[in-house]
Amino acid sequence: MKKWSFALLSIMLIAVLAACGNNKDSDSGADNAGGAPRTVELKVGASPTPHAEILESIKPELEAEGIRLQIVTFNDYVQPNQQLEDKQLDANFFQHQPYLDTENKERGFHLVAVTPVHVEPFAGYSKKIKSLDELKDGAKVAIPNDPSNGGRGLLLLAKEGLITLKDNTNITSTIQDITANPKNLNIIELDAAMMPRQLDEADLVFINANYALEANLNPEKDALLIEDLQGNPYANILVSREDNKDADAIQKLAAALHSEEVKKFIKDRYQGAVEPAF
Repeated sequence: MKKWSFALLSIMLIAVLAACGNNKDSDSGADNAGGAPRTVELKVGASPTPHAEILESIKPELEAEGIRLQIVTFNDYVQPNQQLEDKQLDANFFQHQPYLDTENKERGFHLVAVTPVHVEPFAGYSKKIKSLDELKDGAKVAIPNDPSNGGRGLLLLAKEGLITLKDNTNITSTIQDITANPKNLNIIELDAAMMPRQLDEADLVFINANYALEANLNPEKDALLIEDLQGNPYANILVSREDNKDADAIQKLAAALHSEEVKKFIKDRYQGAVEPAF
């Protein structure tokens, strides 16, 4: 009886030790097939165009490195940062540094830029006029209602001499900073996502390039006035939180977004409407 009890205890001990060994392999990221790395899922929020398209192009490369990229698309500029702050996302890719700075300051977020990826020229469009010379007194002009992008529109108007600002270099200028408006332009502020729909209403509409591309507008070909890309401070950036910016998966994503393949993808697909920032 004692021999059978000893034998049974020995078998149970071996089974427990084997289970512990298997758990150790699992925790280290190896599987039972011989040590293959464990797949990590990375959830990234992005605007549909061009951000999500760029991310889609690097999925195979990241998959080979053990990272399964899940892209969540947003049609607004509010939810991607809120969900990243709330840890529903691991990163996002849709904004430039001035916008991120405003979000962190006004909404108390703890988000950080990881790396710049591309530049989208901000521009003014119209269905009603073919040149700025045709812009009449009292014309309706639509700009985005967030400080950084609204400021971009005002700076372009100031550059063309259509208005004067307190400081023509202040990228967060608002309509309260206008000191002269000789044409009495009726400048209205609306959500950036609504800008393309204003083309049937307003005489001049300032549209972020991602929304312009979705509306089949090419900044280089269709705009009446456009930002200079040289020295442009509005490079679109990969963004994460302070607590995960140095994570291996985030750094691999950043490296993939700086590859020669991505540079070629941007140049070939967008033909000057989007330019690499690296």
